[in-house]
Amino acid sequence: MSTATIAKPQAKQPGRGGRRMSLPVLLLVIAGVLVLTSIVRLITGADGITSVGQMSTALQLAVPIGLAGLGGLWAERAGVVNIGLEGMMILGTWFGAWAGYQWGPWVGIAFGIIGGALGAVLHAVATVTFNVNHIVSGVALNILALGVTRYLSKFTFADAPQGSTKQSPPIDSLGEFSIPGLSDWLNTLNGKHWFLVSDIAGLLGGLVTDLSPLTVIAVALVPLTWWVLWRTAFGLRLRSCGENPVAAESLGVNVYKYKYIAVIISGGFAGLGGAFLSIVASNVYLDGQTAGRGYIGLAAMIFGNWMPGGLALGAGLFGYTDSLNLRGGTTNVHALILLVAILLVFGAGYLAWRKKYVPAVVTVVVAALMFLWYTSTNEVPRQLVTATPYLVTLLVLSLSAQKLRMPKADGLPYRKGQGK
Repeated sequence: MSTATIAKPQAKQPGRGGRRMSLPVLLLVIAGVLVLTSIVRLITGADGITSVGQMSTALQLAVPIGLAGLGGLWAERAGVVNIGLEGMMILGTWFGAWAGYQWGPWVGIAFGIIGGALGAVLHAVATVTFNVNHIVSGVALNILALGVTRYLSKFTFADAPQGSTKQSPPIDSLGEFSIPGLSDWLNTLNGKHWFLVSDIAGLLGGLVTDLSPLTVIAVALVPLTWWVLWRTAFGLRLRSCGENPVAAESLGVNVYKYKYIAVIISGGFAGLGGAFLSIVASNVYLDGQTAGRGYIGLAAMIFGNWMPGGLALGAGLFGYTDSLNLRGGTTNVHALILLVAILLVFGAGYLAWRKKYVPAVVTVVVAALMFLWYTSTNEVPRQLVTATPYLVTLLVLSLSAQKLRMPKADGLPYRKGQGK
């Protein structure tokens, strides 16, 4: 019997909140946000919100979040909730740094992937083989990874040159590059501060300036994941395990095997994200280096509705807000308060058009408060800038919650032969 039969149950699975946004509509929304951002930049004079440097930093900060999100996507498409992404990233940072300072950064990257995969094996054994609650297993793994790496650091980094119990020795750089000609031209165009044109130049310039080779690889993994999961027989079988494992088993799919493969790949992605933090973003391992990025990656995956493209947008959004903490944060976040207020007004109009009058009124009130906040202050406290990525995480998840549709069997217990 053909594996194409497995796809039939998915044919009539609309999202719980309505139809999925089409690509033309999505592009129109993105274009509208760019126009509004350019208007806000001109009004506030906060040119940094769309500068090349801001976008380049945002891309670098988005990469580990996106890799963690891709890890979550692989696991959850096979029906395994992976709260343990944070722990797998922690293992990736430690293993990457441990191997990287001794044998070079590329070896460190390979060991980072292995470290994340080792954590994933533990999670797969607990959830797939022994049917342990996925949340409990993931949280336990996060705690275990934190304890193990701190313990190992005392015996590996403490006596190494320039190392300590909480820090590894420096790791050689992978190097950076910019696309000749194009990078300089976009940087110059961005410096003109023209309406919309300079903002687009800043966005594109950040994608071609001061790139790490690992950044290019990480970005390429997004379309590769989409192709593997949605355009190959392997991906079809794997996704069937997350939708209806009983039906998949009846068609000859080894559900346990595919769940194990998905979770191990998931850990490899998270470990790669951890290695990126300790080798590229910083050339040392630091205790607490992940700073919750595994959880934010999981949030980016949910925001993206368990799809690679949406996940990439979510990671970019969180990376951008995180970058505000490094580049003119108080001024830029203050300007973004005005942008959020304007977007809320448009959101209220959309809700009113959909005849959802009570949410529309609430949204207008919140927008008015945001306008009042913006007009009565000149900048925001530094503490708020630091908390911005986490506030954005909560905001976007609360606003998009009604449009999400997870795989039907995600997180549900499964035993081989249970459909017989």
